[in-house]
Amino acid sequence: MRAYGNPQYEPVSEAFDAWLQQAVESDPKERWNLLANWEQAPGARQCHPLRAEEHLIPLMTVTGAAGSDAGRKVFSDRVMETTLSAFSFG
Repeated sequence: MRAYGNPQYEPVSEAFDAWLQQAVESDPKERWNLLANWEQAPGARQCHPLRAEEHLIPLMTVTGAAGSDAGRKVFSDRVMETTLSAFSFG
């Protein structure tokens, strides 16, 4: 997030996290399409430091390895006005 701790970014973070949850929990074909085009998500670029979106690579890797397994959110918390979530497949 470009503005950790700034309350004005809380809704941006929440919107991206909601989109991410919806994407991960979609059927596998739609999930792949959504995550491949993650930059189209609401607040996508605002929720990532400039040229530092590589922290999404672990999620993309696990999603690919999951194949047709269902995805679900297993953890969510707020840190410095930012929503952080974890996902599981199986």
